[in-house]
Amino acid sequence: MNIISITEEFVKKQLDNDTTGHDWHHIDRVRKMALFLWKHENQNYSRVVELAALLHDIGDEKLNVSKESGEKKLLQFLEILLIEDVEKKQILSIISSIGFKGGNGIVPETLEAKVVQDADRLDAIGAIGIARTFAYGGHKGSPIYNPDIEIREEMTEKEYRNGNSSSINHFYEKLLKLKDGLHTKSAKRIAEVRHQIMVKYLDEFFIEWNGRYEEYFN
Repeated sequence: MNIISITEEFVKKQLDNDTTGHDWHHIDRVRKMALFLWKHENQNYSRVVELAALLHDIGDEKLNVSKESGEKKLLQFLEILLIEDVEKKQILSIISSIGFKGGNGIVPETLEAKVVQDADRLDAIGAIGIARTFAYGGHKGSPIYNPDIEIREEMTEKEYRNGNSSSINHFYEKLLKLKDGLHTKSAKRIAEVRHQIMVKYLDEFFIEWNGRYEEYFN
C-alpha cells in the first residue's frame, strides 16, 4: 500500500463510525476540496496538503478523550509513516493552524495551511454545513434553539468548547463569520454561494419559529 492508502485506512478506522459530522465522509470532502483549491492556485500536486487534510481531525480535542491523547494518537501515526521528517513537521504545522477555537485560532502562514483551512471551513457552511451543525449539536446535547440563550460575540476557546449555546446560535457565533476569513480566491467564490444558503435557511427558520405565517401569502 502507498502512503495515501495507508493514511486513508487509518483515518477510516478512527472516524468511520463518527456521528458528530466529523466522519470519514467529512474528511474525504475536505481532502478533495483542499486538492481542488490547491490546483486552482496553479500549484502542482502536494502530498503534504493531501495528508494534512486526511489527518486534520485525528488529534482534535473534541473527538478524543483529551487534547493530549489526540495529539499522541496523531504523533504515533506519523512516526510510523514512511515520509521525510520535514513533511511530518509541515503536516503538524498545517493541522495546528486549522481550528476555529472560538475565533482564537492561529492564522495560517503557508499556502498549504491556508488551503487546508479553507477546505475544512467550506465544509462547515452551506447545505452540508447546516446538517453537520445539527448533528454535532445533538451529539453535545445542545438545543436546536433557545431564545433565552444569548449569542456570544466573543469567547475564549474554553467557553467556545463548553459554554451554553444552541445549534442556531452556532451559526452566528461561527459559521456566518467564516466567509470573510477565507484565504484563497476559489474558496471565497464557493463560500459566497454557501453563505447565502445559510442566510436563507435562517430566514425560513425564524419565519417558522415565530409563526410569521402571513409571510407565505405576501
